[in-house]
Amino acid sequence: MDTRITTGNRTDFIDTILRLGAARTSAYVCFANVHMLVEAHNDPGFRKILDGAAIVSPDGSPVAAAVGWFHGQQQERVAGMDLLPALLAEAAQRNQSVYFYGTTEEVLAAMVARARRELPTLRIAGTHSPPFRPLTPEEDAAEVAAINAVDPDLVFVALGCPRQERWMAAHQGQIRACMLGVGQAFPVYAGLEQRLPVWARKLWLEWAYRLWLEPKRLWRRYLITNSHFLYLMAQRTVFRNDAAIKTVS
Repeated sequence: MDTRITTGNRTDFIDTILRLGAARTSAYVCFANVHMLVEAHNDPGFRKILDGAAIVSPDGSPVAAAVGWFHGQQQERVAGMDLLPALLAEAAQRNQSVYFYGTTEEVLAAMVARARRELPTLRIAGTHSPPFRPLTPEEDAAEVAAINAVDPDLVFVALGCPRQERWMAAHQGQIRACMLGVGQAFPVYAGLEQRLPVWARKLWLEWAYRLWLEPKRLWRRYLITNSHFLYLMAQRTVFRNDAAIKTVS
């Protein structure tokens, strides 16, 4: 679907992200699920944002499976919900600092409480819950200055897709850290939202669970987006098979 996906195992991802943070590289990481890939397919501007990411992780199981199907290499799912706690634990080990940006004050407070309880040596540089509206240039500049003042290695961003990806791309070169758009991982880590058990995730049922939680907001996304993704995958498979037949002939 013309979006480049980063491959590797979970350890590779964690090490690369922390090295980007330690170098104070103004970079960003996207976690690609079906919704994000279809958005990028339909919007060249958004696809350009994904192309500008240092890492585009195969967040969704169908995305990881598609990498294996089309490129002949097994790729595990590297989801933001799994990488957030793993990165925090490794950051504590390496004495690197983190910043939480987005969602609500309630969620941020619960995240900090859990992190301090489970990872007492983790350096939490700060948190901020921005207003749910476009910021003025002055407000945005003040937020950037506040983040840079506490000098975090990693900035975890939860503004929802595609808003968080657009925010990270717009602030590349301004925020001296590695930014990660992890979205729904915030309330899950905070303990305010449950996650499906591993067996259900392996059956690709997370979308159904999210739809059950927020049917009014998500029914259109999953009905249209998932169907479009399946159509595009089938189309690409047919194209690939046709090309193989022509090559053999």
